[in-house]
Amino acid sequence: MRYQISGKQIDVGDALSTHVKTELGETIDKYSQRPTDATVIFSRNAHEFICDAVVHLSTGLNVQAKGASTEIYAAFEQCKERMDKQLRRYKRRLKDHHKDRVEPIAFEQAGMYVLAADEDEWESQADGLQPMIIAEMETRVPTLSVGEAVMQMELAGSPLLVFRNEKHGGVNVVHRREDGNVGWIDPRNLG
Repeated sequence: MRYQISGKQIDVGDALSTHVKTELGETIDKYSQRPTDATVIFSRNAHEFICDAVVHLSTGLNVQAKGASTEIYAAFEQCKERMDKQLRRYKRRLKDHHKDRVEPIAFEQAGMYVLAADEDEWESQADGLQPMIIAEMETRVPTLSVGEAVMQMELAGSPLLVFRNEKHGGVNVVHRREDGNVGWIDPRNLG
């Protein structure tokens, strides 16, 4: 597994890098035999150290966790424990969903736009309905089953996931509802 361990305005020493590789490697190996790379970023917010970790699996799924503490090693431990908990929860589903999959999850490129949040700016536009686009970029849209999409959303810690449904090829969305349940939007069922 390839590791990219860095710090935002923090010097990450050899001892911490070695600790992260050893501990994270053991955690990932318990649940997945096919990780490809891991990115671990340490940063600081006032008096707290923050550890963000993303592990990319060969199946195309990503596992993401975050930890914070006043000590840098404790922040990593918290992050590792959260990742361990996520992987433990989804271990059976990870194995069940991917045992028959011979190829990794397919991704398509799609446009992604970030719109200005200030409604006053929208009203000051010429016709009053055009929000200002402040960023244009590309994102990847995976082809997944609904179950895999929910699992990927949970593993990534994301509030929603846009995906192409592998059964019919249509674009679908799964999202975390305010009541804690997961919603699934399938536009082809409207009508």
